[in-house]
Amino acid sequence: MAVLVTGGAGYIGSHMVLALIDAGFETVVLDDLSTGFDWAVHPDARLVRGDVSDGALVQRTVKEHKIDAVVHFAARIVVPESVADPLGYYFANTVKSRALIEALVAAGVPHLIFSSTAAVYGMVGNDPVAEDALLAPISPYGRSKLMTEWMLADTAVAHPFHYVALRYFNVAGADPAGRSGQSTRGATHLIKVAAETALGKRTGMDVYGTDYPTPDGTCLRDYIHVTDLANAHLDALRYLKAGGASTVLNCGYGQGYSVLEVIDTVKRVSGIDFPVRVSDRRPGDPAAIVAKAERIRTELGWTPKLADLDTIVAQALAWERKLGERNRI
Repeated sequence: MAVLVTGGAGYIGSHMVLALIDAGFETVVLDDLSTGFDWAVHPDARLVRGDVSDGALVQRTVKEHKIDAVVHFAARIVVPESVADPLGYYFANTVKSRALIEALVAAGVPHLIFSSTAAVYGMVGNDPVAEDALLAPISPYGRSKLMTEWMLADTAVAHPFHYVALRYFNVAGADPAGRSGQSTRGATHLIKVAAETALGKRTGMDVYGTDYPTPDGTCLRDYIHVTDLANAHLDALRYLKAGGASTVLNCGYGQGYSVLEVIDTVKRVSGIDFPVRVSDRRPGDPAAIVAKAERIRTELGWTPKLADLDTIVAQALAWERKLGERNRI
């Protein structure tokens, strides 16, 4: 039996593939390479190029490789972009997920782990938010992911199908062994942008809003190392294979850092000062979003090993340097 990773050539997906291969799972990647990279896929994984909404392709892939679990990452993920292009986000994240789920049910695949988001919560205040909090997303991105959670819940009632939806907080960092990292051109992730600026790949960076109701006026976020996140998916896979019930879990550390704190950390760890501009708020950004993260530890036995902002930043910088060398070849 094998595991199918949709979007496995992208940032988080490629780290999931590393975790699966390291754990001895046969792994297949389905990716259209619109934002991912074929070189980011572990050589021991099989890469199938195509779209997750291609039901015939999904069913052929499931049959050929004897897929018994899917980890679904393929999506569009930029909040302000979703505000400008809501229909594009509902198509990519909701309509295509529906097509994928339909194909998996038809093929008899019993397990799916879904890449959801803390954006389903919306404006929650500065206190950590739990899984049973009111769901009131303020962006099409958050709504598109919540709609998929609803589809999964309904599908699990109607069919022999179980899922774990992991609501990510802010993913950052890179594989500690330097095998993968955030490689997307024009990425909007704060630590990625700050690392690029520190290394001279950008002339400066923006802070979007300094008038939020937070201690220093900038947004508060819970930053989770991408390798810890991949291992949470691995724990979720084992949980489902052991007969676990469908569930929804936060994936974060429960510690918030402001935009200015993160930028100061990048400057300190890199030893490089760089220009920072203050700009207007971006649409769809809540003031704070920090995980209440006890449930995932209890239900999955997940134990993060890289929950340190300096470590996350140092590994992001190391990957950025390696990526720069790759692009010069």
